Amino acid sequence: MSHNLGFSTLHQLSALIQKKVLSPVELTTYYLERIARYDQRLNSYLCVLAERALAAARAAETAIAGGHYLGPLHGIPLGIKDLIDLAGIPTTGGSLLFKNRLAQEDATAARRLAQAGALFLGKTQMVEFAFGGVGINHHYGTPWNPWDSRVHRIPGGSSSGSAVCVAADLAPAALGSDTGGSVRIPASFCGLVGLKTTFGRISNTGVLPLDSTLDSIGPMTRSVRDAALLFQVLAGPDPADPDTWNQPCEDVLEDLDGEVDGMRLCLPREYFWKDVDPEVEAAVKQAAHVFADLGVRVSRWRPMPASASIWSSASTSSTPLSRRVCSTGAGCRLPITSSCSGPMPNCAAKLTAPCSRWTPSSPPPPPLLPFL
Repeated sequence: MSHNLGFSTLHQLSALIQKKVLSPVELTTYYLERIARYDQRLNSYLCVLAERALAAARAAETAIAGGHYLGPLHGIPLGIKDLIDLAGIPTTGGSLLFKNRLAQEDATAARRLAQAGALFLGKTQMVEFAFGGVGINHHYGTPWNPWDSRVHRIPGGSSSGSAVCVAADLAPAALGSDTGGSVRIPASFCGLVGLKTTFGRISNTGVLPLDSTLDSIGPMTRSVRDAALLFQVLAGPDPADPDTWNQPCEDVLEDLDGEVDGMRLCLPREYFWKDVDPEVEAAVKQAAHVFADLGVRVSRWRPMPASASIWSSASTSSTPLSRRVCSTGAGCRLPITSSCSGPMPNCAAKLTAPCSRWTPSSPPPPPLLPFL
């Protein structure tokens, strides 16, 4: 192989394939050889699908040679988290309970990627049932964060294997899932782009659920453009998933290089900075300076924690809950969603804002303090 492919981005590889400078078989073989060499220690893949991947790569190569190029994912090998169904392959969800649970058909997300020409190197490791942010799996082993070759450090979870395989160049990109941080945490720990997609933008059909009202499939990549390429293929209505029916369809690549001038970036004043390593704090603040130089309004924000006094203040007020809004100046301006006639906390009213004082009038704009 004459190309230096090491740690290339998805869109760089895609350009080489489109120009027929690189073949899908060459590329797939490259990643399979790296998996064989490094993954015994890294443990990012639970199941490597070498024969299946090479067969798909040969099919892609034949199609491209015949003038049937499908787009930027054609011939691109990917990793896929082991809670997303691939027909005929076990979907274990990281659990021994499901080690023999064969998927009957592809998940919608997997099918859309395959229809766009992508292929799958294997199923990646994960926290059991996706329930955890550290990345530990006591059954199949905890993947090794590749940024330290001597000490077995945690990769973050629950999409631990997807993060490790991309960070170690055992795939150019991978799919994870995020309920409460399971794409974002391992992407952060492993130095990647992790896109937590809005619930309903990508179908969850064929995905082992953790919380069916919060779960969202998201790409893990080396660049924002790569994440956008995957999202563009994955997003859209699915007749089998009602949560996707009324979601918008737009070209996210169109404005990818647009200006950020005038946008607002908020950083927490507390919690985030407790016990943080000095070099991490310096890096985050330097990133804030970069955004500020691009015209972004960077501000500090102090979240107001939930308080038990919310119940007493709400129950003693004569103003219906549906009319009360936050006036604490904590940055929350959401109204409370339902009325209440019973004593708190036994009433069924749902509070949508974590604040403890309420007035009938609209609050002033939240006080955002300059960060820089």
